[in-house]
Amino acid sequence: MSQPFELPSFYVPHPARLNPYLDEARVHSSAWAREMGMLEGSGVWTRADLDAHDYGLLCAYTHPDASSEVLSLVTDWYVWVFFFDDHFLEVFKRTNDRVGGKAYLDRLPLFMPADPGAPMPEPTNPVEAGLADLWRRTVPAMGEDWRVRFAESTRNLLNESLWELANINAGRISNPVEYIEMRRKVGGAPWSAGLIEYAAGAEVPAEVSGSRPLRVLMDAFSDGVHLRNDLFSYQREVTEEGELSNGVLVLEKFLECGTQEAADAVNDLLTSRLQQFENTVVTELPQLFADTGLDADGCARVLAYVKGLQDWQAGGHEWHMRSSRYMNGGGAAAGTATWWDPFAIGGVGTSALDVLRSGEALGDLADELGSLSRSGPVTKDWAPTVGESPVAALLAALGAAGPGPGASLESPGTGLVGGSRGDVEPGIRRARSHAHVPFQAVGPSVLPEFRLPFTVELSPYLAASRLHTIEWAERMGLLEARPDDPSAGIWSAEDAADYDLALCAAGIHPDASADQLDLSTDWLFWGTYADDWFPRAFGRTGDLAGAKAAVARYVLLMPVDGEPAAEPLNAVERALADLWERTAGPMAVEARRKFRDTIEAMVSSWIWELNNQVQNRIPDPVDYLEMRRATFGSELTMSLARLAHGEVVPDEVYASGPMRSVENAVSDYAAMMNDLHSYQKEVEFEGEVHNAVLVVQTFFNCDYPAAVRIVDDLMHSRLDQFQHVVAEEFPVLFEDFQLGGPARATLAGYVKELENWLAGILIWHRDCRRYREEDLLRHFGREAAGAPAAAAEEVAEPGGGVVGAFLGGPTGLGTSAASVFGAAGRGGVAAVVG
Repeated sequence: MSQPFELPSFYVPHPARLNPYLDEARVHSSAWAREMGMLEGSGVWTRADLDAHDYGLLCAYTHPDASSEVLSLVTDWYVWVFFFDDHFLEVFKRTNDRVGGKAYLDRLPLFMPADPGAPMPEPTNPVEAGLADLWRRTVPAMGEDWRVRFAESTRNLLNESLWELANINAGRISNPVEYIEMRRKVGGAPWSAGLIEYAAGAEVPAEVSGSRPLRVLMDAFSDGVHLRNDLFSYQREVTEEGELSNGVLVLEKFLECGTQEAADAVNDLLTSRLQQFENTVVTELPQLFADTGLDADGCARVLAYVKGLQDWQAGGHEWHMRSSRYMNGGGAAAGTATWWDPFAIGGVGTSALDVLRSGEALGDLADELGSLSRSGPVTKDWAPTVGESPVAALLAALGAAGPGPGASLESPGTGLVGGSRGDVEPGIRRARSHAHVPFQAVGPSVLPEFRLPFTVELSPYLAASRLHTIEWAERMGLLEARPDDPSAGIWSAEDAADYDLALCAAGIHPDASADQLDLSTDWLFWGTYADDWFPRAFGRTGDLAGAKAAVARYVLLMPVDGEPAAEPLNAVERALADLWERTAGPMAVEARRKFRDTIEAMVSSWIWELNNQVQNRIPDPVDYLEMRRATFGSELTMSLARLAHGEVVPDEVYASGPMRSVENAVSDYAAMMNDLHSYQKEVEFEGEVHNAVLVVQTFFNCDYPAAVRIVDDLMHSRLDQFQHVVAEEFPVLFEDFQLGGPARATLAGYVKELENWLAGILIWHRDCRRYREEDLLRHFGREAAGAPAAAAEEVAEPGGGVVGAFLGGPTGLGTSAASVFGAAGRGGVAAVVG
């Protein structure tokens, strides 16, 4: 059978290395698989199948530095996980047996107890026997934090197979965002990342394991692994097995293009995710080390983990090229001389950029960072500067993260010459993400038809709330310019009336009491105002240290358990303190803590935006959409609505796949709706890089109308997903958790709140005076047309890179959301708009 497409030229910036204990691992894993009952007689594999798949070769390439014993154990884990995948396919997917599949999966966590000494049930099949044996052999070497994280990733890998099975039953192909999210769980790369910690002796310290940089590194690694696998496995999965969970198929249907074009687009996304990984290493890890005061051993373990992730990417690619399990004949990737990019970070002539290349460099870096952390609080804010060694070696890689707008794309040794095709070769793609010229005249935003099937009646208290919020803002000092308070007066009373945030609150919270609506409106006002103010205060000068100090102050203004609150120092802080007291006061301590966490996540996301502005970097599309939920305030929105539900619905339901799917889909629809409306405001008047349309333009190298069409299609595919999950997956969720009538009614009400939220946000965008060109000219001044060039010149670095957020703001339909609590404790959903 001929291949359905030609393999592209892959971006593989690190050459693969082979572990010398390969043969020992092969012999051991074959004997182990037979002992566990996975070969002849299992109905799944024979010895010939196992030999042909050659998981020993996979692990020898992906763990090149592991000892013989460790390599054999890791290989056993991979034999087990691939056997599970094929076993589940044969027994449950091919027969569409969801009930049996769920019962099968429900038993497997019993073989992963958090306490290594806890008893296990007697295994009843090869999958259970293998898991029990592996768990006993692995977990004694690892700490409790790792055991909890690895068990969770294993459960995700197992349980989300039901999602794939549900899609096969429905004949449904997921949308691209849904696919990326679910593939991380089903595909198992986060699980692989956990094994990297074990194999490399690089258990990530608990104090940083949940941080954004570590999460992004694992997510980017996971996406790279899965998208690469999708390209190699398309023929087997889609053509032979009827599988619908494949990235090439997803983009083929979403973009309505041919298979070859879809494969090329998947490869482009794979490249983008790998470059996101690199950017995170060189721009975010040093700051994380400094912020947390991580000691030398902790820093070394994190960097060894990063090196392990790099080794896995390179080795995984080489194994796919050799394994009989995959399509790997022909195409640009088939030649050994074409798949490794010799000019990428880690390639020939770029050793100075790869601080992870040698143990000596790794140790020196960890030692220096460790000495910094031991010397007391670290206040230095890491920036793309030169002259500090060996820390400078890490930061020097920023040079490979993309030049300024005027830099050459063909300079040798810059990491900008890639080995991929045409205008999307990796180096040009990297440069394009940094080459945006801010304040370009783009004209009025072009709006598609918003096919939203939900309607809502506005609150009868709208007029009164409009008056209230202006009075409140004046009382907080937000609307009057003061020489001693730079946070005051960035809006006038006329601006506040034009932005009409009471209208948004009245749509998303139509059943609120008068007091509840006022509080919801005030939250919208504060989040939108602070969103405008934050980059004016810190973006022009790239003052990341000042931005972090401001975020830390916000947390101190929100006491949880009786501790004294900080004294507000400016108008923004005064307004937040007032809102916190009015909203969190009636809450229980744990609810208050969760509420504060969501606000902290939102305001911390503004720092991510400032980091991108400093680099003049248009975000990777996946990172953008996922962080957009934080800048949008979605977590705060959903958290408050959940708190209003009391204890009727178990926490496990909110953590389930269908619930997260619904909430993320709604958030993405609203955020992209805002990005479509705010394109001119953000790109032309604010010099922003955070807008979905601009992200799509950059990624696909397409014009504005084409980007609008893509964003519109993606937005409505997310709406379709919301409706699909509510109609098809919620009934199954209710049955799985055996929810009673009150819990089901509460969740039905929550769905209605989300529908009102979307309808109210659309009404607000349609009728407020914030985004139309005539309003932009009035708010920014008619002289704005001549201001961009001067503003850009003012903050241009000598090297040509444009820094700072100028006068722009972190984007968005918002930066916050709130559900307000009245005397009866009733909550609703609200969002802060940008």
